[in-house]
Amino acid sequence: MAFTAKDVQALRQATGAGMMDAKKALEANDGDMESSKQWLREKGLAASAKRDDRENTQGVVALVVDGNVGAMVKLKSETDFVAGSDLFKAEATALAHLVAAKGEAAVSERAAILDDLKITLKEKIELGEVVRIEAAPGNVIDSYLHLQGGRGVNGVLVEMSGAGQELAHDVAVHIGFARPKYLSRDEVPADVVEKERATLETLSRNEGKPEAALPKIVEGRVNGFFKDVALLEQPYAKDDKQSVKQFIGSAAIVRYAQVEIG
Repeated sequence: MAFTAKDVQALRQATGAGMMDAKKALEANDGDMESSKQWLREKGLAASAKRDDRENTQGVVALVVDGNVGAMVKLKSETDFVAGSDLFKAEATALAHLVAAKGEAAVSERAAILDDLKITLKEKIELGEVVRIEAAPGNVIDSYLHLQGGRGVNGVLVEMSGAGQELAHDVAVHIGFARPKYLSRDEVPADVVEKERATLETLSRNEGKPEAALPKIVEGRVNGFFKDVALLEQPYAKDDKQSVKQFIGSAAIVRYAQVEIG
């Protein structure tokens, strides 16, 4: 089947392939457009396999809140140039909307589109964390998304009970900057606490602290550790004279999630 320059251009627009690659695809498939797209995709995927050992520490965090549902998706790339492109950001946003509507597993519906994106953008592109939070009746959900160079790089979702949107948003902003690893000190695994306690005891002893005072000193430092890693224990970002637990008063943080680039 013969093909024209318009066919080459149409194939290029549909796949993002170069002119010569599009021409070769049409020649190899007798001008059939769909077969040529598949041919380019297969060639592109073969080439992308060579990129598997590359680091893809750049990317974008897309965040969507729709009613009582929040979703976040990290889409990873090799360079910030690709991460900041409209095509890349649009795909991340589409994935976040899909997760909000259908659940985390729904990202598989766009697997072929992601494969095509690898061809178009010529980088190692893959999904990172995928998060969905559906607030219970009566609870509120809010978010924070830190932008850098026009793209989301640090996203937070938080569900709270007994709180309004403004309070939930303030907590989300705090999480974005304070980066807690756990909600409360009770959620810190016992083995993590014991390892930290042993490290702090050794550190205190090496500093020449009196042996009799070690238990009290170590306990104080363990409490300092909790203030670093547990959200409710952290000094509130906008007023470090009170903890987050004190700041939220009678409200409760049900759960939260944070997704970052890097």
